Order: sequence, then C-alpha cells, then structure tokens
Amino acid sequence: MAITRWNPFREFEDILDRYNRSIQTAPRNGESNELMRKADWAPAVDVTENKEEYLIKAELPGVNKEDVKVSVEDNILRIQGERHLEKEDQDKKHHRIERFYGSFARSFQLPENVDEGNIRAEYKDGILTLRLVKVEKAKPKTIEIDLH
Repeated sequence: MAITRWNPFREFEDILDRYNRSIQTAPRNGESNELMRKADWAPAVDVTENKEEYLIKAELPGVNKEDVKVSVEDNILRIQGERHLEKEDQDKKHHRIERFYGSFARSFQLPENVDEGNIRAEYKDGILTLRLVKVEKAKPKTIEIDLH
C-alpha cells in the first residue's frame, strides 16, 4: 500500500470547483430552479456556433444513454440525468472517490433563431452532442396604406 501525502489545499480546491460549477448553472433573476436544487454535479459543456447551427457538447463519461434526458420547453433547453455509483464488491474497498455521482442538470436559453423542432442529439464515447439548426429570422414586411 502506497502512502499518499495529504494536501488540505487540494480538498479546498475541490470545494471551490464544486461551488463554481453550481454558480455557473444557478438560476438568474431570482427565479426558482428545482432542477439545480436536486443536482449533485454539473457536466462540463462547450457551446459553439457556425453559419448553419449551434453545437452543444456535454461531457458525460460513465453515464448511460438511458439515464440522459434532453427536453425543450418555453425556449429553454434542458439536459438532465444521473450517473450511478458503482456497487462496492465485498472483495474490494474504495480508498478514494473523486468522480461526481448522482443527478445532474444544465439549462440553456435558446436564441430566437433556433428551430426547436429540428434539434438533433447524438451520444457517443461519453459525449452528448446537440445540434441546434438555425432558421432565418422573419423580415419585417412593409404594408402600404391606401388613402382614399
């Protein structure tokens, strides 16, 4: 058995990291967000954009596809799910667990130019990829008034 030197600052960094992630996904404008009160952790997410679409990639290693739910309601995209803790065998003991387990949730306000009916999701190698297709914003029409 190897002896590991205890570093109290490492534990403090872990606490700060969890706190920072919770702030990044906290509700704004005083609105209540029940999903975040239930969430134990939040996956890292990249959001990019090109001419045709927005691309959201969420890191979900160790999460089964069946345990992930993506929904859109009131122009809010929600990714939620759960990573289950592995059962401990009688023959092995856990000495350190650094990965996050439990429920997670992330919410994103969709831009006006996203086609909500044309969102595609793919899950491969622990990465959830969402493609949000852009639509052209309707141009204002000018209506001439006929004066008699």
